[in-house]
Amino acid sequence: MCNISDIKLISSTVRAQAADEIRDRILTGRLRPGDRLDLDSLSAEFGTSRTPVREALLELSYEGLVSITPRSGMSVIGVTPQDAVDNFAILAALVGKAAEMAAERVTPAELAELAELAAAVQGARDVVGANRRFHRALNRAARSPRLLTYVRQAVRVVPGNYFELFPEQEQHALREHAALLAALSDRDGPTARTLAERHVLDAGEALGGWLSAREAPGHAGDARRTSVPL
Repeated sequence: MCNISDIKLISSTVRAQAADEIRDRILTGRLRPGDRLDLDSLSAEFGTSRTPVREALLELSYEGLVSITPRSGMSVIGVTPQDAVDNFAILAALVGKAAEMAAERVTPAELAELAELAAAVQGARDVVGANRRFHRALNRAARSPRLLTYVRQAVRVVPGNYFELFPEQEQHALREHAALLAALSDRDGPTARTLAERHVLDAGEALGGWLSAREAPGHAGDARRTSVPL
């Protein structure tokens, strides 16, 4: 029998899953600015009560992705192609600084772990997950709790299906991870920072270009919608 703590944990997990999925739809243009969000439909889709979904949408409203108003209900604010590029530019500045600091502070054991995590990205079933594990370990090696907090907040702009949208980026990531590892081994902070920043900026430019193409007249995704596609 579940106790109150178990129920709260399950609710929190559902809320996080709903927030991640809806965020991804907004960041990749599947949900467009002005699209209405129906709480009952979303609750049915995620197989849960309205409360976790409402909390997920409230979280997204704090991130500036969803509008919640008493009379108009809930709708998508969305992101423009330039927003996407700007979001990744902010993330790039943070991870670049983390890489620079890591080059000064990383231990041999952490370098060995990073090498293993970089190798695990190639051929991984969950490439996004493997890539994030590598970057989380790199960010932790900076040994800056405050910077790590900012990175965790900013990394939400990376869609969970990024490598599905841009499969060619997987090989780019492998090469760039190898270069980053070399810079860390050499204790070359400036190079590590430049590589990490470029790594993220390229990803943002790819997403911004993709969103621009979706907005082009005649694109299959150009038709306006009035409700969430389920």
